[in-house]
Amino acid sequence: MVKALPFRTSSGAGSRIWPVVHEERRALISDLEQLQPSLWQTPSLCPDWSVHDVLAHLVDTAKTNRLGFVGSLIAARFDFDRANALGVARECAEDPVRTLDRLKSVQARKTGPPVPLATRLVEAFIHGEDIRRPVGIHRTYPPAHVVTALKYQLKTSVKTGGGKERAKGWRLVATDEGFSHGSGPEVRGPAIVLLLAVSGRPVLPHELAGPGAASFIRGTEETP
Repeated sequence: MVKALPFRTSSGAGSRIWPVVHEERRALISDLEQLQPSLWQTPSLCPDWSVHDVLAHLVDTAKTNRLGFVGSLIAARFDFDRANALGVARECAEDPVRTLDRLKSVQARKTGPPVPLATRLVEAFIHGEDIRRPVGIHRTYPPAHVVTALKYQLKTSVKTGGGKERAKGWRLVATDEGFSHGSGPEVRGPAIVLLLAVSGRPVLPHELAGPGAASFIRGTEETP
């Protein structure tokens, strides 16, 4: 989940980001069309949400616009977590296949909450892995765009859905994109794994390397 921040975007950013978001939605739809029915209730990497719940959240955020976002916050008494939960309940059909159909219907939309546009990449990549990893689906993400999402998380506080504090004190190196950030013991790995870790998602020990890797993984799991 990505919490609300002041809205800022540009047509140039949109022309770069929305095609990637649309492709990630399309790829997720394709993957989930093959999902065994028994796997829909698998716990996702997103705490307290099943794979089906995360899918419903993606539908909800794709449908959201500025006015709808304000309305949902009012309904949730300005509790962001409750607003997300209400959105999941609204879009989570009894049959997960119907929820998937709802994502198909909004796959090409360019609407979302009034937050920085980079958060659409953050949600597409992180929630894609929230769903895929627990059910054993692999996807190779475009590293340059993952780094865009990673940069956003690295400058955004954990309190507002980012990962700035989790990255403090480490030198993070994305081995697939030539990106590095910070100072301290080095932690190396694919951009998608670094993105997951700074966003508070569990990653496997073998996915990151370097003298700081083990301690970094423990620290990201311990930071709320």
